[in-house]
Amino acid sequence: MRTKSDDLEILLSVVDTGGFTAAAEFLDIQVARVSRAVSKVESQLGVTILNRTTRRIELTDEGRQFIDSVRVGLMHLQQAEEDIISRGELPKGRLRVDAASPFVFHQLVPLVQLFNQTFPNIELELTSNEGFVDLLEKKTDIAIRIGALSDSTLHARPLGRSLLYIVASPDYLAKRGFPSKSSDLVHHETIGFSTPKTLNDWPLKGFVRLTPTLLSSNGETIRQLALMGNGIACLSGFMVKNDIAEGRLIPLLESERMGNSDREQINAVYYKTSSLAKRITAFIDFIHPKLEL
Repeated sequence: MRTKSDDLEILLSVVDTGGFTAAAEFLDIQVARVSRAVSKVESQLGVTILNRTTRRIELTDEGRQFIDSVRVGLMHLQQAEEDIISRGELPKGRLRVDAASPFVFHQLVPLVQLFNQTFPNIELELTSNEGFVDLLEKKTDIAIRIGALSDSTLHARPLGRSLLYIVASPDYLAKRGFPSKSSDLVHHETIGFSTPKTLNDWPLKGFVRLTPTLLSSNGETIRQLALMGNGIACLSGFMVKNDIAEGRLIPLLESERMGNSDREQINAVYYKTSSLAKRITAFIDFIHPKLEL
């Protein structure tokens, strides 16, 4: 006897929410229904999928492999159903888009209103994560990734390149002076990323990675710290070009700055399938010419 898709969806909710009660609240069903569904799946498979303790649940090795397959299978099933329903119609349905928070703030948020007016039947959901997310695990349709790509299982659409700038505020430079060469940076306050450390490899000739005097995991936080005169930072043009144009930040060491850094690459990545492709294509085609990288 085959396992029903609704039982699999309940099982997946248990894994994603971290417990039977949380899954029941998320799905608005009784806990007993959740427990029966999980037990039924395990009984039909003849293996234990979840190890239950009084405090938490954990996937077994067999369960982890099975859940990965279930995610893909349910996604294809949902998209096949949507493809039949939406054939010949304008793109519609939920579209989950993830990007680092600075990209969301500076590039996507200004486009949302016009996108919603253009595609009123697409329910746009924006999330922000500073690291790369697993699209299937986080139920994300499109991720905007900054930097070199490594996951060959994903489709990618290049959105362009965003130059890196070494910047500081006029107030900071008035107090501490301008660095004339990259080696002068060791005598300055610098603001960098706590993770990953590779983001502190600034694109300067002869530059040796320094240890920033102030750290953050979030690019927008680093921008705000630089604007408030806390030191020198290296940030993407898509978030500081307006600051530079309006004099809030001053570009430094321009003669030593090198281009073609992996960190300049910006791509939209996704799993391209049936009806979802309509929403993905609509979103990427809409934002691509409007981005200010």
